[in-house]
Amino acid sequence: MFRSLRTVCALAVAAVLCPAVPAAAAVPDEPLREVLFVGNNWEGTADVLASTGDMARVGRINVIPDKEERLREIYLNPVKLAFFLGIRASAGEGHDQFVDDMYTTPDGRSVVVSRPSFADVVSLDLASGRINWRFPVSGFRSDHMAVSPDGTKVAVSASTSNTVHVLDIVTGRQLGSFGTGDKPHENTFSRDGRYLWNSSIGEVNTALDAPWLDWTKGDRKITVVDTRTYRTVRVIDMRERLDAAGLTGLSDSVRPNAFSPDESTLYFQVSFFNGFVEYDVATDRITRVKTLPENPATSKDRTTWVNDSRHHGMSMSPDGTRLCVAGTMDDYATVVDRATLTEGPLVPVSKPYWATVNGDGTACVVSESGSDRVTAIDFATGAKRVSVPVGDHPQRVRLGHVLAGWSGPAGR
Repeated sequence: MFRSLRTVCALAVAAVLCPAVPAAAAVPDEPLREVLFVGNNWEGTADVLASTGDMARVGRINVIPDKEERLREIYLNPVKLAFFLGIRASAGEGHDQFVDDMYTTPDGRSVVVSRPSFADVVSLDLASGRINWRFPVSGFRSDHMAVSPDGTKVAVSASTSNTVHVLDIVTGRQLGSFGTGDKPHENTFSRDGRYLWNSSIGEVNTALDAPWLDWTKGDRKITVVDTRTYRTVRVIDMRERLDAAGLTGLSDSVRPNAFSPDESTLYFQVSFFNGFVEYDVATDRITRVKTLPENPATSKDRTTWVNDSRHHGMSMSPDGTRLCVAGTMDDYATVVDRATLTEGPLVPVSKPYWATVNGDGTACVVSESGSDRVTAIDFATGAKRVSVPVGDHPQRVRLGHVLAGWSGPAGR
């Protein structure tokens, strides 16, 4: 009994003197399963699929359980209502944008979602479907996110305030923020988590799309910050680099991108271009550009291309030998050999809006926003493997984890 009492006392003292272990670092008491989260933007749901094989549906979650509360809040505020309706009419193509990006917590018990039309980020409990926390972003629209390599921090672009917020993924507490160029979009953490890269895409919702009006699109640049201080350590103006490479006709609006495994090379898409650009990080110069085939059926009217996109979505095979490209307005996806920049078969898909890597790294997964499907394409052969139905207008697809026995929120 004395030994037990001493143990209890020791534990009590430790509880007072020792800091609590963050929930994100806790070891789950159940095994985890790797899955794919597919955000159905216009529907306000996320489908959860097997990350390999037949990509069978594991479950589905409602990412807007507080929809009525949010709408009341918006309709009672004329400024918020104006932006809400503006998002519907422009980026939403006549629909509300209820889910953009998603990442799960390390313990597989919650998923963090950015919701553009509600201008916020929420954490949803995967067991109950309830909201753990909500973070309203500055301005009136949230956009792309990124999760740190250790899974403890999530960065979100606040596109109308030219700000990136970095949040604790478990509590939703803001850890830091920084200013960007106009309309921050894609975020990418360095492999060691030390740096965060943000690319701003400028104004993409106007009809001023003629090349000579490119100056109206705003201040577009890559902002690199130190994640310890959130101070800017580097700004890259791609206009200067494109011009130096003789690519004066290309937009400097950096869209989806992918680093090589050693982070020496960045591949990125730009507005209005059917292809991508290769950039050497150390020498700070553009080294190659790849133009991909045009679909003859694609309109030549640039104002009809959604949010100034021609191609939108890139991923790289884990070994760094292949790039997967979503040819959004050209209705195809293709795998490109990184050494030669030779494209493989053009796989017909409907308005692919994103590209990611599946669980075992052997396939690229693209979202078909035009047909409400996701499709896996083999990195080695460039051929379609499998295609499965999902909800209305899938956009972002992200790898995540859920508890091994999870099949959706209880009672839903």
